[in-house]
Amino acid sequence: MRWDGQRIGGASGDDATRAAADDALPGLALSGLVRSVRTPEFQGVTFHEVAARSALNRVPEASRVPFRWTVNPMRGCLHACTYCFARPTHEYLDLGAGRDFETQIVVKTNVVEVLRAEVARRGWRREHVALGTNTDPYQRAEGRYRLMPGIIGALAGSGTPLSVLTKGPLLRRDLPLLVEASATVPVSVAVSLAVGDTALQQSLEPGTPDPRARLELVRAITDAGLPCTVLVAPVLPWLTDGVEHLDDLLRRLADAGAADVTVMPLHLRGAVKPLFLQWLARERPRLVAPYRRLYGSGAYVPAEYTRWLSDRVQPLRRRHGFTSRAPWRPTHDAPEPALVGAQPTLF
Repeated sequence: MRWDGQRIGGASGDDATRAAADDALPGLALSGLVRSVRTPEFQGVTFHEVAARSALNRVPEASRVPFRWTVNPMRGCLHACTYCFARPTHEYLDLGAGRDFETQIVVKTNVVEVLRAEVARRGWRREHVALGTNTDPYQRAEGRYRLMPGIIGALAGSGTPLSVLTKGPLLRRDLPLLVEASATVPVSVAVSLAVGDTALQQSLEPGTPDPRARLELVRAITDAGLPCTVLVAPVLPWLTDGVEHLDDLLRRLADAGAADVTVMPLHLRGAVKPLFLQWLARERPRLVAPYRRLYGSGAYVPAEYTRWLSDRVQPLRRRHGFTSRAPWRPTHDAPEPALVGAQPTLF
């Protein structure tokens, strides 16, 4: 965890070291910075270790998510998913949503101690806390910093319900802790897997484990006695919304023991849209114009696409036994869009 040999700056460094760090990251707006370190194990990545003043993040009341509190031990993500909705949050640090998001990782090294103090307060109501809502808590750096065992322990020990969403098989390390926690508080675990084709997945999500590794994670969670929901999101128009792809993915998820699936289409907010369009121009140039038409000047697909995707997915859910509930429904009534209907002509 401690890489003093790779230190490039921080509160205890000398003037020359601080100057080197400033040169490496001009304009970094990061309070509580203790030091910035690099290591050969993570080529091209700088970790900025900070002393966080708080661990619990309040979710705005206007948000539609079913929880009001989150904990994010890191900012930025080594998974480097092209479509990641969290990329624009790096701009709050005067960093870029592109390469910086993937290589300038902020680590709240004191998050466990701060969280323990926060959940021990008399006013804490033990409301549900979600982990993995911004960047993945089980990205590869967690193997070095080992923050999640303490976070799970702090929440469960205080009687606080928790949920985890991840793409990282590293969660298997903490399965015994999650099972133990589930004996005293509600615990839910979800895995994100939206792209079943390995070549496409590696192009879109170059830092993530391949689909097989995540399917094995689903199986491990289920075998440990915890129900595992899978987030099939984002579904990418003309890339992963075909019946064959969705049918195969849901079949594999059912075989792995997934308890349910939630399917949602891609949204492209802020800086994510130009970054994703750049990826399309490089990898699928014929889709650039259709995406521009589909998303227009907004971040979300039209209501008619949402309805079309829901109608496509529901029979597949039933086919593979995901019938306990309908976790996602369109919010508008509209006919199938002409653009979606023209899908086969694009390839």
